[in-house]
Amino acid sequence: MQSKETTVEGYLESLPEDRRAAISQMRALIRKSIDKKTEEGMQYGMISYFVPHKIYPAGYHCNPKQPLPFLCLASQKNYMSLYMFCAYVQGDGNAEEKWFRDAWAKTGKKLDMGKSCIRFKKIDDLPLEVVAQAIKRMTVKDHIAQYEANLAKMKKPPKKK
Repeated sequence: MQSKETTVEGYLESLPEDRRAAISQMRALIRKSIDKKTEEGMQYGMISYFVPHKIYPAGYHCNPKQPLPFLCLASQKNYMSLYMFCAYVQGDGNAEEKWFRDAWAKTGKKLDMGKSCIRFKKIDDLPLEVVAQAIKRMTVKDHIAQYEANLAKMKKPPKKK
């Protein structure tokens, strides 16, 4: 369920009260934890924290007019989502994702993680200290380096058998 809102404030106002409270609390945690070189705005119908073009002029490879996503927060039809590009961009089985999964498991909370997002129905579903630490662990500089390494892998021709 992609929002047509163009501002973060408008997006928050459009949410039901319970979702607004959860998304607002998550937003406060993100803003406190995230690399200050990121900017907040709307991308792809959700609250986005991205690397601005002034830092990474190439933008997002899917649409270079868009800045490079770092982290997104959304209210979907049946759940809320936290898209942590900064944690999973390294690829399957990467060290950051392993750290994240292990730290989450130690909290005893169930992790509902897809290929690109963490799904939650209420804020209490999240171990907020683990989420904050994961966000703090990734700098813009490291995110760009990992993103570019992944792009290079995607452009390599497949190995011949």
